[in-house]
Amino acid sequence: MKNVIICVGRNFGSGGHVVAKAIAEKLSIPFYDGELITRAAQESGLSKDFFKTHDEVRGVFSTIKTYFSNSWSSSEVDIELFKYQSEAIRNIAKQGSAVMVGRCCDYVLRQSGEVNVLSVFITAPLEARIERVCDREGLSREAAEDKIARCDRRRETYYNHYTFGNWGYASNYDICIDTSILGIDATADYIIGFLKQCFEEEAI
Repeated sequence: MKNVIICVGRNFGSGGHVVAKAIAEKLSIPFYDGELITRAAQESGLSKDFFKTHDEVRGVFSTIKTYFSNSWSSSEVDIELFKYQSEAIRNIAKQGSAVMVGRCCDYVLRQSGEVNVLSVFITAPLEARIERVCDREGLSREAAEDKIARCDRRRETYYNHYTFGNWGYASNYDICIDTSILGIDATADYIIGFLKQCFEEEAI
């Protein structure tokens, strides 16, 4: 059986990062979020900070084209950086089962056809997300709502551009789940149960 990679997309403030990490811990498999940026930076020779600044952001590279070629368009730079990160995702997936967060990893791996992929989208009602962001970051309700809108818009633009898919649409994923119903830990358990129904347990 091939490796199984659980790819997690998430609304900002839904607890998707925490759920993904809990899944990895429960299954004793690697967890990758910011680590994907580090890996892409190492493999490309570019600065880790360079990738971190533009993580899951499209169309903002026109001022840094000197990393590549001044003759390149902003779009060409965007594509080149996406290629670096995609290659890092594929290389990680070859090493064994893992949980990966964001960065179009579901699309990248399904296109490669080298591993089994479970695509998950984590969401929650806006009010629950506002409350989580307020508690986590000490923001006012208005500031939290604004940050949620900006982050979701950025993720949607990035995902839809590179995958030609629909970020956050149920039809685009194997399973979508609302963390406000079961809570973080039980949501992770539910996804693991779903995973084991989809793939042989020994593959995980």
